[in-house]
Amino acid sequence: MAADSPPRTAVLSVRNIVRTFRSPRGIIRALDDVSFDVAEGTITGLIGPDGAGKTTLLRILAGILGADSGRATILGFDPATEAPALQRHLGYMPQKFGLYEDLTVGENLDLHADLHGVPPERRAELYAPLLSMTALGPFRTRLAGKLSGGMKQKLGVACSLVHAPPLLLLDEPTVGVDPVSRRELWEILARQVRENRTTLLVSTAYMDEASRFDRVVILHAGKVLGEGRPEDLVSEARGHVFHVAYPSWSPRKLEPFLAKVPGILDAVGEDGGVRVVVEGSAPPLPAEISTTRIEPVPPRFEDAFMQRLARGAGKTSRTAPSPENLGWQNKKPGLADGGHEEAIIIRELTRDFGSFRAVDHLTFSVGRGEIFGLLGANGAGKTTTFRMLSGLLLPTSGELRIDGKDVLGSRVAEIRGRLGYMSQKFSLYSQLTVHQNLVFFTSAYGMSGKRQRDRIAEIEAFFELEAYREESAGLLPLGFRQRLALAASVAHEPSILLLDEPTSGVDPVARREFWRTISQLSLWGVSVLVTTHFMTEAEYCDRVAIMAQGQLLALGSPAEIRARARTPETPDPTLEDAFIRLLEQAQPPGVPA
Repeated sequence: MAADSPPRTAVLSVRNIVRTFRSPRGIIRALDDVSFDVAEGTITGLIGPDGAGKTTLLRILAGILGADSGRATILGFDPATEAPALQRHLGYMPQKFGLYEDLTVGENLDLHADLHGVPPERRAELYAPLLSMTALGPFRTRLAGKLSGGMKQKLGVACSLVHAPPLLLLDEPTVGVDPVSRRELWEILARQVRENRTTLLVSTAYMDEASRFDRVVILHAGKVLGEGRPEDLVSEARGHVFHVAYPSWSPRKLEPFLAKVPGILDAVGEDGGVRVVVEGSAPPLPAEISTTRIEPVPPRFEDAFMQRLARGAGKTSRTAPSPENLGWQNKKPGLADGGHEEAIIIRELTRDFGSFRAVDHLTFSVGRGEIFGLLGANGAGKTTTFRMLSGLLLPTSGELRIDGKDVLGSRVAEIRGRLGYMSQKFSLYSQLTVHQNLVFFTSAYGMSGKRQRDRIAEIEAFFELEAYREESAGLLPLGFRQRLALAASVAHEPSILLLDEPTSGVDPVARREFWRTISQLSLWGVSVLVTTHFMTEAEYCDRVAIMAQGQLLALGSPAEIRARARTPETPDPTLEDAFIRLLEQAQPPGVPA
């Protein structure tokens, strides 16, 4: 959208909204006097940490929840009293969109058309552009459950738009979607805004998405910390962002050290060093790293977001604790201290489902203490590979060794005792409390009595879960749910961690905390194999492998992968640039991932 476009009519107005909830921690003020406007034909982003109030606000605007006080007006309607009339003019896509996986693409569209009273004679006219934009036309008769993650999200958007609403509310629409599908999804939404003047209010955990919006509203602890055009917020960070490198330390060691230095508002590993946002005009570096190389760099939206969060809510990042505080006993030499032992060996690994080959002669290894990233579009075979590694799925052929043991020739229980597995979907028991979940998982690994009680106490302290121990796991903010899932996966001190999209949908603050913990564990010799759709996260990895259609496309360090995408037009490509380029080369245009 043009920055100098004339003022537009507000189609959505929020005034002094307050909403509270009761919890074991007392009264939670999810929204605290929230006010802002959304102009017609624009994209406005709701940005904030987990638990900031984004989903609560969208549910109030959709007429699903009521506010304690304050008022919202949408297209002249009050969602608190006129929700049925408003539904005809509103599209709403929650985080877990209600696709019916046993219905086809066309039947899902018909169902949502029925719900919104779209007459049958208008459906062909409305469906045609939606199926064309989402490239779902050839898959109209395919069951929704058989679609890839990216295609499901596109179908969810199409269902939200089936009655041509002038306003669309989207709650984390691209969670769990690979970069290629994410780009395609935003092209669809931008086209809706451009051609139909559809207005979008979107919550997102992706800061690169937020940088393209017309306006953003930053929420924290239910309050508005700031709002405005992304470029105006980015300008606040100019002169406060630096790239820091200390030759004697790896970025993995340097980042948690810098994160706790007074005057540094944010620190995140990046390209052989650490990117920092500082309060003053230069990083306040301690004397012990005085030979550090410092280079000012242009700010980006994520820098501005972390700066505003730190200034408005106090420094938000917790210090990465040492694994010593978790009672870790299995330290072995890792990459950081000269070890070269291979913890995982995969040779010609293949898995067929009938005539479909999900994993096709995959070969790579993971060293002791290495963080290894497995990247690929939705449906590339990453999760199938993880399920074979964890013993949940048998390979069709190939070799698979963990800590020197042949997975196929060993007892599954013995192998699983060496693994910590955090699955793509939240795998804890939502109805149990945090403490009850930890009791269950430690019991599953044979712990009891004093040893179990001590271990749970260590885990709750290490992951800062004490305040939530009596809260149901399903009611936790997403960042704390991920913390709990990781806590359960390391309860038995595994030597290998398998993390399948562990930070999907998690905000930048929680992602930093998560990765600092993982980095510290790797320095103690724990091997980590991780899948992720956040290309900035892949920079934390020692090496990455990129998969497509079950096959290995590229293998190397993040710097080596980036170099493969270097062209005269893109002399300094990002890892996401390289990822998209490799996938486009391997896949004909127009074929969904």
